[in-house]
Amino acid sequence: MVSTITIGKTLSVNRLGFGAMRITGAGVWGDPPDPGEARALLRRAAALGVTFIDTADSYGPEVSERLIAEALHPYPAGLVIATKGGIVRPSRERWDRDGRPRHLREACEASLRRLKLERLDLYQLHALDLQVPLEESVGELARLQHEGKILHVGVSNVDAQQLARARRIVDVVSVQNRYNVSDRSSDRVLAACERDGIAFIPWSPLSQSPSDAAAAPRLALDRVAARRGISVSQAAIAWLLARSPAMLPIPGTSQRAHLEANVAAATIELSADEMREIG
Repeated sequence: MVSTITIGKTLSVNRLGFGAMRITGAGVWGDPPDPGEARALLRRAAALGVTFIDTADSYGPEVSERLIAEALHPYPAGLVIATKGGIVRPSRERWDRDGRPRHLREACEASLRRLKLERLDLYQLHALDLQVPLEESVGELARLQHEGKILHVGVSNVDAQQLARARRIVDVVSVQNRYNVSDRSSDRVLAACERDGIAFIPWSPLSQSPSDAAAAPRLALDRVAARRGISVSQAAIAWLLARSPAMLPIPGTSQRAHLEANVAAATIELSADEMREIG
């Protein structure tokens, strides 16, 4: 199994990243109960060889980015911090989309300040704002890239048609969509990413939907995990890595033991028979 993936032809990272959403408070709101432990968790991720950390300005909001800078700046060579803009949090319960160019510019510049960077290696549009044409939102990211504030541009929560539209405006190097053994609704997007050398970053990589349609692969994953003597979460990560060479999973956690188990899963290789069994 290939252990690294290249993002945008210039950024080579290990294929098991870390999603930094859960280092915030309950409901992804406010500070965590123990900020010191959150910072220690981030440092442990880097020590374990994680070279790709995904965050967003809406996580906290602002808390995740701030903790990353506090824990890891000045950043080790080769560590890529990817962040996202385009969602605002007026309250704990709300995740409102704002794809206006002016907002995206302000959000990008604020992320640069919080992360203590002069340029973001990867900046992703967090979600499409249905009140703003995609071309306007993505066009602003292209302008920020031209100005040197962004190295690479990614998109999140898009379908195949929306991805194609975005790619007509800017070189899209990553897509971050929900994807796991129980939810494969982004298979067409994944296929496009694999075909064209775009990194596919599955969010909610360990989620297991209770729907009847997902029952068979979920139960198969359970069987494989039991036979291997590994956790179901580790089997889910191994399945994602084997599913496509474009895959860059970012399981998140607030617990060091879970982090270490997730990172260890990157060394687990499922056989062809096991992949057929899971589907």
